[in-house]
Amino acid sequence: MKKLQLLLVSVAMLSIFSCSDDDDDTLGVWYRRSDFDGRAREDAAGFVIGNRGYLCGGYRGKDQREKDCWEYNIDNDWWTQCKDMPDDATARNGAAGFAVGSKGYVTTGYTVYKDDDPMHTGGYAYLKDTWEYDPATNEWRQMDDYPGDARINAIAFTIGNYGYVGTGQSKDDKQTKDFYRFDPTAPSGSQWGIVNGFGGQKRTGGLSFIIDNVAYIVGGTNNGQDVTDFWKFDPSKSEENKWTRLREIKNDSSDDYDDDYNSITRTYGCAFVIDGQAYITLGQTSGSSLRNNYWIYDPNTDLWRSSDTEDDFDYTPFEGSARTKAICFSTGKRGIITTGGSSGYYYDDTWELHPYEWEEDD
Repeated sequence: MKKLQLLLVSVAMLSIFSCSDDDDDTLGVWYRRSDFDGRAREDAAGFVIGNRGYLCGGYRGKDQREKDCWEYNIDNDWWTQCKDMPDDATARNGAAGFAVGSKGYVTTGYTVYKDDDPMHTGGYAYLKDTWEYDPATNEWRQMDDYPGDARINAIAFTIGNYGYVGTGQSKDDKQTKDFYRFDPTAPSGSQWGIVNGFGGQKRTGGLSFIIDNVAYIVGGTNNGQDVTDFWKFDPSKSEENKWTRLREIKNDSSDDYDDDYNSITRTYGCAFVIDGQAYITLGQTSGSSLRNNYWIYDPNTDLWRSSDTEDDFDYTPFEGSARTKAICFSTGKRGIITTGGSSGYYYDDTWELHPYEWEEDD
């Protein structure tokens, strides 16, 4: 099946490259979808269950945080409001979201300081509570607290029957690199377990994507610098081989690496997978410059491509406003981007990339 999928992608790519004779046309078309029905915001938590994307919480400026939750029907392009997170789950931003099976999970995050909460700094509290959302009943249930330091902007992903959450920023601006595995079927008190072996840099605002049940981790910021190391995690491997370091995302003297590979690095960006290849876009550099280009990663070659690496054509940049801390819904066949913010402005527009179509130059 994997070989058939690769063949189909290869045929599709060959056909696209021959479809445009105009040197000014760019590859990839960004389609505007139904605007998010809730308040404009950034830094929400998101997860995908089937053909539904879910967006929970977020920040909308002036210390206003949300605890509402919304469902986006990816196939039919409409939004439906779900039940808010419960009273005990404080409004938050910077939380991690992931789905296991038919249920979604929100954990960690950042909120306004409460007098009885000891995990605070500078008037704010870092969180470690974990909540389960069941779309079938539209109900929330509290699960075990995240076992590491309370934190924001962690990386979260799902492989098989487990969720994984790690890295991020904790109290006193401390960046972290620990990872934990979440088992929603385990008894209360034993739902989280540590995952050893990640040798990468500490980071906040990193990205992850899943291809063939392997997680890839890229991007983020560590001590004010863009992180350039690139890792994959395969839980099917032996304990000492689960984590593999790939080639760094930076300029390289080899023929395979382009001089502009540095423009891959970013923090608070978006990642999604279409037909076995990953797309990353949006976000910002450590110097706070916004990115709107996109890069495509092929795990079979461990190479990236973008407008910077192609001689004959360009890839269409994101056609909405450049932004950070947007939510991305990835189904493996489609990639959707919604919300986000920049310079104190917050967005509610929704976009989808069709990577095999040509954007005609007007």
